[in-house]
Order: sequence, then structure tokens, then C-alpha cells
Amino acid sequence: MPASAVPAPSDAASPGGTAVVLINLGTPDAPTPGAVRRYLAQFLSDRRVIDYPRWLWLPLLYGVILTVRPRQSAAGYAQIWGERGSPLLALSRDLAAGLDRACAGAGIRVELAMTYGTPSLRETFARLNTAGIRRVLLLPLFPQYSATSTAASFDAAFAALAGIRHVPELRTVVDYHAQPEYIAALAASVRDYWREHGRASRLLLSFHGIPERYVTLGDPYLAHCRATAAELAQALELGADDLIVSFQSRVGRERWLGPYTDATLAALPGQGVRHVQVLCPGFAVDCLETLEEIAMRGREQFLEAGGERLDYIPALNASDAHVQALAALVRQHTQGWIAPA
Repeated sequence: MPASAVPAPSDAASPGGTAVVLINLGTPDAPTPGAVRRYLAQFLSDRRVIDYPRWLWLPLLYGVILTVRPRQSAAGYAQIWGERGSPLLALSRDLAAGLDRACAGAGIRVELAMTYGTPSLRETFARLNTAGIRRVLLLPLFPQYSATSTAASFDAAFAALAGIRHVPELRTVVDYHAQPEYIAALAASVRDYWREHGRASRLLLSFHGIPERYVTLGDPYLAHCRATAAELAQALELGADDLIVSFQSRVGRERWLGPYTDATLAALPGQGVRHVQVLCPGFAVDCLETLEEIAMRGREQFLEAGGERLDYIPALNASDAHVQALAALVRQHTQGWIAPA
């Protein structure tokens, strides 16, 4: 049986179909200020993402942030927008299609939905309900759990089910930050890149940041990021001086997890590092934060600081190894729904 295959349905399984819903964060429908504003209004209104009191946050959001940031973000989206539209959406669709093929023998269908924007979870659940799907595995594409991403996707999923009378049986994948297949896929992607492009003196792992306060309140995200980095370092046989962990995409004045990626890239040339390679293990597919923030702006920051070369190692995207890792999660979390291998 191929490594990515999922076993056949169990005769003991309850009647009705089974589906996996891959959930990614979301993306604007177009690289325009209007589309970006609609997307950001939904995203930044989520209490999981910004937990400030509404009386304080909403006037700031609608009076300041949504009048300035959409135009700036739209310019960034315009630089990465392709013939297929948003890279995050196009690559997520490719990944969902690959996993759907891997699950076809089990009679499990795979759907893609976004926490914010389209395709929406509400539309996805309505479609699955019409198709008679009675078991659903929610698989957020966030390897390291955070309330700002994983929990927010679950909130959106449960809210989307509010209009459905016959709610399916639900299971959730909370994280897979140290899953052996995920670590192996990351390690293979780095080795493949080294074989083709050579090896830099440093490998920088850049994770999306969250406010430090969220970790203090109990979010395990920082621990998960550190665990991923440690597992990957072991898989690649890297020493303490070979690998750096940093956090990107901070906004506002509140202190976020550090060290910050942009500050790290600006400091490395002064420490004698002329060539750095950057991998973003928290992003399942490439998107604005990897393609524009790291591969474009990050490279500019590094070169302006005196560096000579920054290589961005692509996300796992729809690679066979990534599909196999997700298929392993499906096998693990659908036990009792499908026959054992």
C-alpha cells in the first residue's frame, strides 16, 4: 500500500459518508484595497486573534487600521498574485486535491475551507450535508497549535454548523507539530534544497508570531514551535550554531514573541553571516507571509544590512511528502471510521 494511502472503510462504521475538511486561514478575493479591507475586517474582528475589549479595539480597527492597512497589504498581494489568483488558495487547493486522491480508496472525500473568506466553512458544511456526509474530521493546516489560528478555525467551524439540523459526528486534529511524517517532510525539503542550491552557513526557521501575553495566558504555541525546531534540527543533524529560530509578522505596539525575524535578518551580516537560508515551518503552503514578507522584503533587509545571499526554502505545499504526512493524520484520527491498515 502506498505510504499516502488511507485504508478502506470499516464494515462496522456507521452509515453515511466521511469527509476531511482542510482548513487554512484565508485570503482576499483579489489584490485590491477593497477586497483586502473585507478580508481584514473579518480576520481582525475575531476575538481569538485580537482579544482587546471591543469598545477599545473596534473604533481603532474601523477608524484607523482599515483605512490605512488595506492599501499597503494590497500592494504586497499584487506582487505575489498569479494566474491562479492567491497563492495560498491555489496551493491549498492543490494540497486538498492530493489528499483527496490519497483518501479515495477509503471512500473519504476531502474539502478545503477557510476560516475567513472563501471557500467558507458554512458553504462547505452545507455541501457535505447535502451529500449525506455523517462524519467529518477537521484538519486545520496549522502544525503548531495557537488559539489565534487553530482554535479560531474550530470556532468558525462550529458556528458554521449552527444552521444545519443534522450535525455530523466531528473529530479534530489539534496540532501535528512533532508528527514524525511532518518532520520528515520538512527535513526532506531542506535536504533537497541543499542538494540543488548548496548549503548556507545558517538555517533560519521563521514562525508566525503572536503576542507574548497570549503565551503567558496558556497558549502552547511557543512550546510547539520550539519542539518543531528541535525535532528538525535532530533530523538534519544540525548543531546549536547552525539553526536560528525567529518570529515574523508582528503588528502593533504590544510585545510579540521574539527574536523578531526582520531584526534577526538585519543583525546577521554584522555577525559575519553572509549567506542564510530561511524556512517557515508553520506555513503549510506559501502565501503573503512567506513569498512577500520573507522571500522579497526579508531578502532586501538582509542584503541592505550587508548580507550577500538569502534563499527562501519553499513551504511543503502539495508535495508528495506533505500529502503523505496529512494522510497519516487522517489514518490516525479516523480509527473506527475506517478499517485498520
